[in-house]
Amino acid sequence: MAVFSPQQVVPALIDFVTERHLAILTLVRPDGRPHSTPIGFMWDDESKEVKIITWSGSLKTRLLEKGNLIGSVAQVDGGRWVTFEGVCSVSSEPDVCEDAVARYAKRYSPPKDRGADRRVITMAVSKILASNSLSPNP
Repeated sequence: MAVFSPQQVVPALIDFVTERHLAILTLVRPDGRPHSTPIGFMWDDESKEVKIITWSGSLKTRLLEKGNLIGSVAQVDGGRWVTFEGVCSVSSEPDVCEDAVARYAKRYSPPKDRGADRRVITMAVSKILASNSLSPNP
């Protein structure tokens, strides 16, 4: 296992997080209890953020509307795996939603139109854990 910063992401990791795999988002509630749910996500290498599209009625959205939370996103495929950690927030800003929907459509497929109910969770990644083959020093 390797632990590194978002600034150390290598092409093998970028390739892995552009393949079509689902992941698990875990948010740590203020009382310490985790909330985990399957998600599709996109890595934005320029901003060093994970982006997740969702909708206003989801529990993850409702939790984040009360305040930012620490979270993780973990993707696994056999012996290759990555976990992103950081602070998560939620937005309903149209530009943010439009960008995330376009990224989602590119990685997965065009999502269901949620209109004004669309939300985007953004994780400001502070640490990455990964299998050695996806690390800066394999």
